[in-house]
Amino acid sequence: MLNFYPGPSKVYPQVRDYLTMAYDEGILSIPHRSERFVLMMRDLVGLLRKKLNIPQDYYLFFTSSATECWEIISQSLTPTKSLHLYNGAFGEKWYQYAKRLRPDCYGQAFDVNELLDVPNIPVEDDTDLICVTQTETSNGTQVSMETLLKLQNQFKDPLLAVDATSSMAGLNLKFIRADIWFASVQKCFGLPAGLSVLVCSPRTLQRAKALNDRRHYNSLVFLYEKMLNYQTGHTPNVLDLYLMRQTLEQLPLIKQVDQHLVKRAHDLYAFFEEMPGDVRLLVENPEVRSQTVLTLSAPDKKVQELKRVAQTHGITLGNGYGTWAKNTFRIANFPAIEDSEYDTLKDFFGKLYI
Repeated sequence: MLNFYPGPSKVYPQVRDYLTMAYDEGILSIPHRSERFVLMMRDLVGLLRKKLNIPQDYYLFFTSSATECWEIISQSLTPTKSLHLYNGAFGEKWYQYAKRLRPDCYGQAFDVNELLDVPNIPVEDDTDLICVTQTETSNGTQVSMETLLKLQNQFKDPLLAVDATSSMAGLNLKFIRADIWFASVQKCFGLPAGLSVLVCSPRTLQRAKALNDRRHYNSLVFLYEKMLNYQTGHTPNVLDLYLMRQTLEQLPLIKQVDQHLVKRAHDLYAFFEEMPGDVRLLVENPEVRSQTVLTLSAPDKKVQELKRVAQTHGITLGNGYGTWAKNTFRIANFPAIEDSEYDTLKDFFGKLYI
């Protein structure tokens, strides 16, 4: 079965071997305060910096999920309020989650075909953070690095936080253009779910230390103090950390991965733009189309039939999500999925409609 679901998505095929290696090497039962764990974490942090081009002065932490990162950001970095800019379900969920913890949080929605109008964003004076979803998995849009730079230049005081769940380890993100980045690993990392990466600028840690909130098991100051010795605040997903280290060792640098994915996304968009029938790209504006998640729309019954027929051909298409749950399907463009699998996908659609 070919899996194009945008998360959890296909894992790298070598993960099967790494699972056996983890068992044989006793990784599954090592203490997370042991020297062996610390050495593994040191290697992993170094690999993440090297392979994803993360600045040396940015801090790396590991949590259970992107949702936990939402919680950490609200608890440890938001004494008053955050502004959430969103155009889809996951950005809005982040806003609603933050608002439950900090009731003064506020949001601004924008259209799926709209570029963020940075100069006209209303930012209140006591805003602690501006929160953006870089790739909105629910509709296949993205906020470009150029837009993040505009946000960074326009608003100097609030920290800029970016949900990069569907792009980190797939696209060459410019980490210096934001203070906080985070992503779960079941998408572009090509790993099993249950782990996320949180990347923080020096300015972010200065804020966390100044607030010094230690009321929670995952308070950022506590995570920081533990990571000084390459340890985690609580017992982590040791297996996924091991799988990440093993996988990263075999992967090219992110610049090469990015070039491959962007070219493949261009080819896929061109294919679906020319395809006859009543299936259309949901996002009409090429400037805001995601490079890692494609969303296609069709009448509700057509979508259900397409997914059913695809299954009979050994192809899993991603369901629609949120507002677009019934009239769209999604296709992941993640590094672990091979070019030949997309050839099979295009062949399926070509025969279906020609």
